[in-house]
Amino acid sequence: MSEPWLQSGRKRPEVVIMGVPGREHVRQELERLRPAIAARADIAAIDLEFAYDFTGKDHDLVIVLGGDGSILQAARQMSENQIPVLGVNCGRLGFLAALSPNKFLDVWPEVCCGGFEIVDHLMLRASLLRDGQVLGTHLGLNEAAILGGPPYRIMGIDMYVDGLLATTYQCDGLIISTPVGSTAHNLSAGGPILHKTLDAFVISPISPHTLTYRPVVDSAERTFELTVTNPNESTSIVVDGRVLGTIEAGDRVQVRRAKPVFKMLHVPGQNDYRTLREKLGWGGNTLPKK
Repeated sequence: MSEPWLQSGRKRPEVVIMGVPGREHVRQELERLRPAIAARADIAAIDLEFAYDFTGKDHDLVIVLGGDGSILQAARQMSENQIPVLGVNCGRLGFLAALSPNKFLDVWPEVCCGGFEIVDHLMLRASLLRDGQVLGTHLGLNEAAILGGPPYRIMGIDMYVDGLLATTYQCDGLIISTPVGSTAHNLSAGGPILHKTLDAFVISPISPHTLTYRPVVDSAERTFELTVTNPNESTSIVVDGRVLGTIEAGDRVQVRRAKPVFKMLHVPGQNDYRTLREKLGWGGNTLPKK
């Protein structure tokens, strides 16, 4: 779903600038970009500690200086109040943060005119349940993963879809990924790449014990429940790199669509296939260039 941004009625957009704590390169880029940002927008806050409280705020835009991890943190920090994000790549890969600082300066005047679109991206919510009680819940943009931890051994993971047993995996772990997260841990585990606006999850076992286990793409309208029949002492449910909790025998992990959606400002000229070619080396040609 796409929609025009800057619908608040303000004459100038109101923005929050976020960046990675303790990174000198990010501070330098902030000092360079800040005058250009302030010339066309009102800066409501600058947060280089990932500590700003977005509760009840109605800012127009969040500018994230950093890499994809910084954008994941911004999405987590905004929680239920997702505000459109524009990522400026001050890191290495920059799959989500696709704009270089120089490119940002080129497009910023046009961004402030409000002509660009917001593209909604699916988020997930993972919950850990024990004896019918919710021990904790995390909002995720990339994935929820069951990871074994030491002492390492193959786990049995039962997966229920909408309350019905789908299969029992024998594997080292299991990933349920959003389309945005399909190019992260899911890709490393051999899962497929999904277009970022698809309304679907991908379920990928990690190092499955038999050849019949393959990644599965299913509707985001389904509810997935996972139980580990033989958890290790440190078997955990991890959401976007953060440990939600340690899994014990009898616990249930529930993963479903989250109500909030992550909002990304779409900059013309950037698209998924171009990003795959440039960021992940998907050249489409095994022959050396002449």
